[in-house]
Amino acid sequence: MKYPNIIGREVEISTLERLYKSKKSEFVAIYGRRRIGKSYLVSEVYGSKIVFSAVGTYVKDGDKNYETYRKLQLDHFYDSLILSGLDAATTERPTCWREAFLLLRRLLEGIRSRRKVILIDELPWLAGPQSSEMISELGYFWNSWADSQRNIILVVCGSATSWMLDNVIRDYGGLHGRLTETIKLAPFTLAECQKYYRRNGFRLSRYEMCICYMALGGVPFYLDKLRNSQTITENIDRIFFADEKIHQEFLDVYAGLYASKERYVDIVKVLGSQFYGMTQKEISTAIDVKTGGTLTKLLENLMESGIIRAYPRYGKERVETVYQLIDFFSLFYLRFIQGKQAKKGIWNSIHGTPTFYTWAGDTFELLCVEHLPQIQDTLRIASINRNYCWSGKSPDGRGAQIDLLLESKADRTDYLCEMKFTGGKYAITKTDEEDFLNKIEAFAASKMHNKTHSIQLVMITTMGVARGEHASIVNQSVVLDNLFADRLT
Repeated sequence: MKYPNIIGREVEISTLERLYKSKKSEFVAIYGRRRIGKSYLVSEVYGSKIVFSAVGTYVKDGDKNYETYRKLQLDHFYDSLILSGLDAATTERPTCWREAFLLLRRLLEGIRSRRKVILIDELPWLAGPQSSEMISELGYFWNSWADSQRNIILVVCGSATSWMLDNVIRDYGGLHGRLTETIKLAPFTLAECQKYYRRNGFRLSRYEMCICYMALGGVPFYLDKLRNSQTITENIDRIFFADEKIHQEFLDVYAGLYASKERYVDIVKVLGSQFYGMTQKEISTAIDVKTGGTLTKLLENLMESGIIRAYPRYGKERVETVYQLIDFFSLFYLRFIQGKQAKKGIWNSIHGTPTFYTWAGDTFELLCVEHLPQIQDTLRIASINRNYCWSGKSPDGRGAQIDLLLESKADRTDYLCEMKFTGGKYAITKTDEEDFLNKIEAFAASKMHNKTHSIQLVMITTMGVARGEHASIVNQSVVLDNLFADRLT
C-alpha cells in the first residue's frame, strides 16, 4: 500500500503492515529522538484502524508532585477513552492505572473490528516519574487479556529513549519478553531529504541540500519549518537566528530524555565544544561527574537516542573510546547560537566566509560518517570490518592523523579517507600530496596495518577532485552525489 504523506521509512512501514496482517496480538515499541516522526508514522500507516489513542503530557520538573502528575495523566487518558467511544454518563474517571486499563478493556470489548490498533504516544510522560504503577498495570492489561484476544495491536512510542529501554524494551517485570517488535526511528538520509524537498516544491541543488542537512539534520519536524519561497540561507537565518524560541527548542530535545535532563545538556554542551569528541575521562573532568556507572549510563542513553556516537581511536598505547556529538541541530546551535540574542541576518553575513567553511569542513566529515553505507557501495567494498580514527607517526617522526579509516578483510584493503568540503572541485596541492603521503607511510608502518592489505587513498568531496599534477595520488573518489543514493537494506 502507498502512503503519499510518508517520505522513506519503507522498512518500518513493511514491519507495521506485517504486524497488522498477523493472526495474533502484537506489542510494538517505537523509540527515537524527539521530532523524528514516531506517532506520525503510526498514524499514517494505521489511520482509521486506530480505535484508541492517548498521549502523555510533558510536565516541567518543578511541577512533578506525584499525585497531581498522576491525576493529570489519568484525566487525559480518560478524555481519550470518551473521545474513542466510551459513554461519559456511565463512566467514572479512573483514580488509578488499574481502573484506567479496565476502562480501556471495556472500550475495546465493545468495538467490532477484525484488528484493533491502540496507540499510546509519549508513554514515559504518561507513566510519570514514579512509573512502576503504570507499567505494572500495562503489563497486567497485556498479559491477562490483550495478548489472548489475538486481534490487538498495541503500539507504544516514546522520545525518552533511556526510559523506553529500561521500562519497556529491557523490562524484566510484567513486560519481559512480551514485545513482539521494536522499531528505532532514525533521521532521514540525504536521499530521503531530497524526496522531501521535491515533494514540497523546493528546487534546491544537492550542494544546498547538503548545507541544510549539516544545520538541521534529517529531522522531519525541522524540515517542515522550511519555506520554499525562501533560499536556504534565508531559511537557516529565520529558523536559528531570528527567533528567540530556538533556545527553548534546544532544551526541549533533551527534555524528552526525562530524568537528569540537566546532566544530558551538560554532556552535549561540552561535546559541542570539542568537535572530534572526548573520552569518558575527559567528559568526567569537564562536567564534574565521576566516571563509571552514572556517566556510562548517561552516555549510553545519548547514544541510543542518536545524539552522540562512540568510536575507537587508535594510535596510542591503548585504544581510546571517543564520544562525539552527532546531532546536527545541536552542533549548529552550540556553534553559532548558544548564549547569543536573536538577530536577523547573521547567517547571511557568515555564509561564504572562512567561519562558514571551517564549520562546513568539520560537519561534512560527520555527514560522510553518517552515510557510510553509501560510501561503501560507491567504493564497491564487500564488507567493512571496522571504521575508526587513527593517529601516529611516520618513520621519519612526523605526526599523522586519519579521521576515517575503513578496514575490509574481504578486500584485503585499508581505505584512508580524506573528506573535503568546497564550493567547486578540490584541487590537490603539493602540500596536500606531501601530507597524504606522510599519512600513508605512517599508517603502513604502524601495528594497525595488516601487512597483507593494500592501502587506497579515497577522496570524499562535494564536487570531486580537479585534474592536476598532484591528483594522481588519489586511488578512488566519492562525491556528494554518491551520498544521495537510497539507503542500503
